[in-house]
Amino acid sequence: MQALLSVYNKSGIVEFSKILANKGFNLISTGGTAKSLVDAGLKVQQVQDVTEYPEMLDGRVKTLHPKIHGALLARPELPHHQEDLTKYNIKPIKIVVVNLYPFVETVSKPSTTLLDALENIDIGGHTLIRASSKNFQNVIIIVDPSDYKWIGERIESSGLESITLEERKKLALKAFQHGCSYDAAVTQYLSTVDIKDQTIETAKGNPSVEFPGEFVPLYEKKADLRYGENPHQKAALYSIPNGGGIANAQLLHGPALSYNNILDGDAALKAVREFSQTACVVIKHTNPCGLSVHQDQAEAYTRAFNGDPKSAYGGILGFNRKLTLAAATALKSVFYEVIIAPDYEPEALALLSKKEKLRIIRIPEAATQEAFTQPDIRTITGGALLQSPNPIIKDESTKNWKVATTNQPSEQQMKDLLFAWRVSKHVKSNAIVFAKDETIVSIGAGQPNRSQSVDICCKVGGDKVKGCVMASDAFFPFADSIDLAHAANIACIVQPGGSIRDQEVIDAANKFNIPMVLTGNRNFLH
Repeated sequence: MQALLSVYNKSGIVEFSKILANKGFNLISTGGTAKSLVDAGLKVQQVQDVTEYPEMLDGRVKTLHPKIHGALLARPELPHHQEDLTKYNIKPIKIVVVNLYPFVETVSKPSTTLLDALENIDIGGHTLIRASSKNFQNVIIIVDPSDYKWIGERIESSGLESITLEERKKLALKAFQHGCSYDAAVTQYLSTVDIKDQTIETAKGNPSVEFPGEFVPLYEKKADLRYGENPHQKAALYSIPNGGGIANAQLLHGPALSYNNILDGDAALKAVREFSQTACVVIKHTNPCGLSVHQDQAEAYTRAFNGDPKSAYGGILGFNRKLTLAAATALKSVFYEVIIAPDYEPEALALLSKKEKLRIIRIPEAATQEAFTQPDIRTITGGALLQSPNPIIKDESTKNWKVATTNQPSEQQMKDLLFAWRVSKHVKSNAIVFAKDETIVSIGAGQPNRSQSVDICCKVGGDKVKGCVMASDAFFPFADSIDLAHAANIACIVQPGGSIRDQEVIDAANKFNIPMVLTGNRNFLH
């Protein structure tokens, strides 16, 4: 019996090969894999000795030969296949162990050129996987080192034939998935490279290039989840390799994240990354029910919590700075599901870890305002929608704002308007945000008309809304929201503008002496 072994990831390959050798397998190998096996004292036959043809083109051509692929694709139940094997002196290969060049790891490095990437596109290994998987009834294909143990134990105890047809099929499926993921990574990378006026040696991928003719997503399964949004729905978490974000967060303490925890945690991460100042957000059902910025982190938390203490219970907390002991002490008396921060002071982590059910998450990107490069993807029946992410609102964006009213906002009001405008981007439309001193006072989210969102803000905020600024994620179609704002003693308003009734709305603001600023772009979040 023969086994072909050619792996980039050599974890466990020597131990597995020893089992095969002890069971009488002839080991065929190439390059670095062969060297590892020989160094471990194993007898190995080089591929070129099997093919009777030397490696060529710097190793690009090694296993692409009829004596290899004939040995993989022959079906023993077909007499004419056996005749061909005999005629050309080809011995069947029963086990193939292959994993591919590290393409994803290579192209994730900023210095990688197109030439570097092309050299890391595996050809021979990929072809071995496809050939072996196609004939899985007769060839066991292994691409995952975690499978060495159970397969090795089975071969040792019961022989190769004890690997059932169903198990072989599952191994082939895993192999095809390995190959598909690899092809998706290559496809995604090449779609980002523009070689106009460049050479292959200098051209590099540009992650901001979007919307190719065919979109091939690449996700790796991270974990099965207990359930989805509801207990009767199944769910799993997948991540983009080297993608960062909530999908690749580090759980420091507490139970595994649930489906809803992950959705809310992602909302918290996106919200706190909006601010260059020290920020804290409280998320409930993906909406920020409390958010504040303050140079003192504990004070930022306290203000965020006081924005809506009732809704904060059982929510998700997000911070964009290392969590301090003072902030941890301030929040410890309230029940939260999850805390997200870029890092934690050891004393803060020790204090919070006393809460058995609290999930403590580390996400380094929470401290940065660098945009994630992958597009927003939403599945729909029969397809998907892709869009570029809504960019982070920088301080300098106010240079393009226009004061549409006679009255001008004060310097503090401009700070609060910018704060509220940023928050509105993370509230479900139709979104209205009331804020004061760079802190949420109340929000109105997800209502079918904008005046209802304003009304909710007024009722939830109560007496606290007097003197607040108001942000609307999209234009006011009618002046009724301005009437409500005046009744609530709102001090200043920011909105995109763009309605055919803009002048009617501006006139209403002038009538009530409320300064109004137009941003020129909207912040819908459906």
